[in-house]
Amino acid sequence: MADASNDAKDIEKLYVYGERLSEAKDKSQNVDDYKSIIEAARSSSVKARQLAAQLIPRFFKFFPGLSGTAVDAHLDLCEAEELGIRVQAIRGLPLFCKDTPEHISKIVDILAQLLIAEENVERDAVHKALMSLLRQDVKASLTALFKHIESVDEPVTDDNLRERTLIFIRDKVFPLKSELLKPQEQMERHITDLVKKSLQDVTGAEFKMFMDFLKSLSIFGEKAPTECVQELVEIIEGQADLDAQFSRGASSSKFLNYLNKHILPVFDKLPEERKVDLLKNLAESSPYSAPQDSRQILPSNVQLLKKYMPLRKTGEEMNFTYVECLLYTFHHLANKAPNATNSLCGYKIVTGQPSDRLGEDFTEFYKDFTERLTCVEDLTKATMKKLTQGMGQQNKTTGTAISNEEKARIKIQKQNATTGLRTCNNILAMAQPLHSKAPSFIGDKRINLSWNENVKTVGPANTAGGKRPGNALNGSGNQTNKRGRGGGNQLVDRAFEGLPYGGRGGLRGGQGRGWGRRGRGRGYR
Repeated sequence: MADASNDAKDIEKLYVYGERLSEAKDKSQNVDDYKSIIEAARSSSVKARQLAAQLIPRFFKFFPGLSGTAVDAHLDLCEAEELGIRVQAIRGLPLFCKDTPEHISKIVDILAQLLIAEENVERDAVHKALMSLLRQDVKASLTALFKHIESVDEPVTDDNLRERTLIFIRDKVFPLKSELLKPQEQMERHITDLVKKSLQDVTGAEFKMFMDFLKSLSIFGEKAPTECVQELVEIIEGQADLDAQFSRGASSSKFLNYLNKHILPVFDKLPEERKVDLLKNLAESSPYSAPQDSRQILPSNVQLLKKYMPLRKTGEEMNFTYVECLLYTFHHLANKAPNATNSLCGYKIVTGQPSDRLGEDFTEFYKDFTERLTCVEDLTKATMKKLTQGMGQQNKTTGTAISNEEKARIKIQKQNATTGLRTCNNILAMAQPLHSKAPSFIGDKRINLSWNENVKTVGPANTAGGKRPGNALNGSGNQTNKRGRGGGNQLVDRAFEGLPYGGRGGLRGGQGRGWGRRGRGRGYR
């Protein structure tokens, strides 16, 4: 009875302190009342501590000189053994920032660390408190939250805490982006920068989550400017580690998967220089793809092939470098997963697996694909004729050239034509076998890609046995803009200039509680 009587007295005193502070016009004169409320945080009475958890943040702003003591006492309540006290203290944390927003980052940091709570009611209180602060100051709150994701290399980082923070951001923040990210452009840019910092060490699932979110933002949407789409591509390229040589299947598969999932869907929005580089990277990495990756990437490859292999009746122009890259990629991917082409191109390749889908009719696909191949071959032959005639004319004028400038110009024209012929020869060599109902796909290195410098001669008979140069695949991190390799883009571009069917165009926080305490009972950092 004595304990119950003492508890009642402690609670009654707290109510008195609270009423006097509420009624006082100049609350700073009642400093002793506030000190008594802070001291109640160490009371033996559970109800007294619960009441203190309500009163400490309520009058916090009136006693700046006691801010450290008040917050420290309140954090003791957040660490209490009793669930009811912890929940009440968590609910009071946002009140510290209501009139003193300078504390938002520190309180968000504390709340983020409380995300590891095991009790549902406690974790729910943390979620609500965080959402309250996000709505008060989304920029400061997001910055504090993301620090628990970025600091993966610090010894104080808790993997469980990082995971819980990611889950909270995914489930609570991302779905409310239209409500929280205001002003829209400014805050979308801020959260994009935070995401980019967090991508230094993420799992594949985490990367996909972040990329799906970024692509949902208006700054990267359908009307996004070219530089924003370029930014997305560079993020993906950096994550895919394009500096790695593709002599090893793992790095090739990683690049191919990132390309297929994240880059090809925005391919049309890229500037020409990026398209050419990406297609060349795709072609050069395709021989090293695994069968499973090949099966997943083939649909995107075929879709692009159909896009850039024109039908005769449409009068479309053809980009020869695109077609060379995509046909080369198609052969190497299809060689690893041949029966995947049955439902994509109407082929009849039997492997004995259910994925053959031989019982289904894909005749229209075969007809469309082979008609496009025929059109590509006709356009290529016509272009080769033009290039060959141009080389003959250049040979005639070489002997009559007088100035060094004129000789240099003719030499460049001949080099351009030679490179163009190399591209055309490759296209014909790769297109011709694909007319069969059950074609044999080129899975070796008989075809030397036209931009590789080690190819010395022109013509299908002389394209066997070459090796890909070690530096043929230039990498790109988030801060690097890649350009064409070895001048090949410019040479091929010039070779097709002015020719019919050319159509090429130009090629192109600090963690820590903030009040000086670390690592007590519940693991605050």
